[in-house]
Amino acid sequence: MKTTIRLALFCLIATACFAQNKKEDAAKPAQSLPELQKQLEKILEDAHTPGVSVAIVRRDGPEWIAGLGKSDVAADRPTTADTQFRIGSTSKAFASLSILKLSNEGKLSLEDSVHKLAPEVWFENRWEATDPVRVVDLLEHTTGWDDMHLREYAKDDPALKLRDALDYDHHSRISRWRPGTRMAYCNSGPAVAAYIVEKITGQIFEDYVSRNFFEPIGMKTATYFKPTSGMPTNLYHADGKTTYPYWNVEYRPAGSINASAKDMAAYLQFYLNRGTVNGVEVIPAASLDRMEMPTRTWAAQEGLKAGYGLSNYWSINEGFLYHGHDGGVAGGLTEMAYMPEHGVGYFYSINAANGDSFGKIGETIRAYITRNLPKPTPPPVPPLSANAAAYAGWYQPDSTRSELTHFLERLLGIARVRFYDDKLLMSSLGERDHVYVPVTETQFRSIPKKGLPSPVATVELLAPNAEGQFIQIGAGEATIKRIPAWFAISEIFLTCWFVLAVILVLLYAPFWILGGLSKTRRHPAELGMRLWPLVAVLSLLAVVVIFIRASEDLIPRMGNLTVWSASFFLATVVYALATLAGVVSLWRAPKEGVRTSVRWFSTAVTVALLIAAAYFAYWGIIGLRTWG
Repeated sequence: MKTTIRLALFCLIATACFAQNKKEDAAKPAQSLPELQKQLEKILEDAHTPGVSVAIVRRDGPEWIAGLGKSDVAADRPTTADTQFRIGSTSKAFASLSILKLSNEGKLSLEDSVHKLAPEVWFENRWEATDPVRVVDLLEHTTGWDDMHLREYAKDDPALKLRDALDYDHHSRISRWRPGTRMAYCNSGPAVAAYIVEKITGQIFEDYVSRNFFEPIGMKTATYFKPTSGMPTNLYHADGKTTYPYWNVEYRPAGSINASAKDMAAYLQFYLNRGTVNGVEVIPAASLDRMEMPTRTWAAQEGLKAGYGLSNYWSINEGFLYHGHDGGVAGGLTEMAYMPEHGVGYFYSINAANGDSFGKIGETIRAYITRNLPKPTPPPVPPLSANAAAYAGWYQPDSTRSELTHFLERLLGIARVRFYDDKLLMSSLGERDHVYVPVTETQFRSIPKKGLPSPVATVELLAPNAEGQFIQIGAGEATIKRIPAWFAISEIFLTCWFVLAVILVLLYAPFWILGGLSKTRRHPAELGMRLWPLVAVLSLLAVVVIFIRASEDLIPRMGNLTVWSASFFLATVVYALATLAGVVSLWRAPKEGVRTSVRWFSTAVTVALLIAAAYFAYWGIIGLRTWG
């Protein structure tokens, strides 16, 4: 599962943006395996990452299978090609493979209604009569469901059956928009698909996958459960020393596989040979073609090929197009990617929560496997369509993965689209004027400021519909909706006003607190007007600090009733109460004894805090019980 939930608050997102801007250029590509090994070992050492499991595979066989570094730091146990790593969401593909196998056998269809196949599995879709949730939606993440809630992530029971897991807390499975229109990553979808496999076959899902895929592919040590034999790795925090406990994922089909580099090398070769292993067809090549092709989003229906298929991503790096999937659990990050047309793929997994080393390892491996490949030739750039100008304007995210962070993403994700010199230019908080050039009248490909241009279209100007005007960006994960300019500018203005108010309250506080020590400078009538906004701001800062400090162990700390989650809840309530107290103090302040400048200042900051409190309350942040 993408570690974890992508929950982010102000400081976390700002840090991520800064880190992206400071990203270093990749080192010169290794020209041999010994040189590649040295580069990877240096990355591990510099980033304090204990170990990595890695496989580079060609269509005719593995080129390199290895384990580097340590799988157990305290015991000084080395990582080997047999060490089992947690591969997280890379596990999801086996739910899709299982569904495709049953479809090929005529036992179900991707277009079947989920409610028809498994009416006992609860979900809510107010468009069910006209737009039912279908099996394909579970696997292409187009159900419209919220991602798993923290309470679901925190459920840690190794003996939990899949049906019981689905019944544990179903409130995240509510369609927020018509199924089959937008893509939003959702971990419960593949779990429901796996349950359908169990119901049709009469077998436990993990047993079905083992017999029909692990064994014929040659994944000899792969398991959905905590290994009782073999060589499992420990998982570590970013310091590379503090271990994480083993996490029994509630929805095992969504992200719990343990696999070695040898297992994953066999798995990669299975894809490169299009479903055939040692001359024996495990699944038809057409099924893998289907996995790699998105069909359900508006953009896919309008012809955009790039996106998220059946548990299979399109990704573009330095102009090369890859298929595959990545994954993450607490303390473990994984990537598996391959290029069928070039007959090469790679896998690597690290045993630490270190995104920096994970990114650098990926860059290094990709640079090695593409060093002798011809650079992709971008398609010619046609003239800009005359209809494109109708899409200029302001947009806002409309397909957020987690409803919990929707309140923040919709503000930070405001973007402006304009057209200039036959190009589409998109500006947002993260980047100014990202350039896209036409591929067709409605499709565009990215021209990044660094690196090679995209060889395929990744942006679709969607046909206007009853819900509004939309653009899909990237691999289907971002659908943005056009909003009126006045609305976008108002939101930007109010956000800036709120941020400025917070800063000014903090800057002003030391002066009036110190001034209060002098009898001649005391103004009792102004006390409440100044004190309550400060309490509100400090409680809001407490919310941010609590979340950031809890983030290293986010799931157990915030998904259960703990000091962390209870403090988060209380801090949001204090913010709201202090803001209301500030409004009352301002309203009841006498005309005499309050300086005009203080009254105006207090009014400005209190109103800003009140607007923010109303916004947070609307999105359910005030009094949020993350364990509930």
